[in-house]
Amino acid sequence: MAQIFHPSSNTFSKATIFGGMFIVASLAFAWDRINRSAYFTQADVVRDQPVPFSHEHHVRGLGIDCRYCHTTVEKAAFAGLPATEVCMSCHSQIWKDSPMLAPVRESYRSGTPLKWTRVHDLPDFVYFNHSIHVAKGIGCESCHGRVDQMPLMRRAHTLQMSWCLECHGHPEQFVRDREEIYEFGRPAQTNAREHGQELVKDYGIDTKQLLDCGVCHR
Repeated sequence: MAQIFHPSSNTFSKATIFGGMFIVASLAFAWDRINRSAYFTQADVVRDQPVPFSHEHHVRGLGIDCRYCHTTVEKAAFAGLPATEVCMSCHSQIWKDSPMLAPVRESYRSGTPLKWTRVHDLPDFVYFNHSIHVAKGIGCESCHGRVDQMPLMRRAHTLQMSWCLECHGHPEQFVRDREEIYEFGRPAQTNAREHGQELVKDYGIDTKQLLDCGVCHR
């Protein structure tokens, strides 16, 4: 019987199979890198705001507590954006004629709220509650980064599920004493892991429930 395929077909078939696997793997790798890039996650991207508010100046420079502006962080799912009246409680006396603060003064005069651009905005299919995290000893810095070093606010992390699971899988590495929740740049403890495990127990953190899909996807 005559040979149908040339012997070189074997080499071509092997090269095609391995080449196809390489292409698929390369595409998967490229998609993963793109999915984690700033283009998709918006991490480290500064967004336009009606007023260039500096957390570095207000938090580190003036020592203003997070709760002064984000009033509902301890009792509601949403941390809250400050009303114009909060801004004007200081700026009716300080920098009251600054051109940069003209939108704040106009908002206060007209009663129309400033339209701040959300920086930490999770998808609708993700449930996140600030008050629960604060009550369980998760500091602002763990999710929002060193806002005391941000002249303009930006995301410090990707906010992707894999990033959330780093904490949900090992809460003892992130939980802190409740009186330290609003501190930034605190020094690391020599027995941080042991102390974290104690806090997980003291605060009643259910490590098994944290990995339940229904905790975040309801």
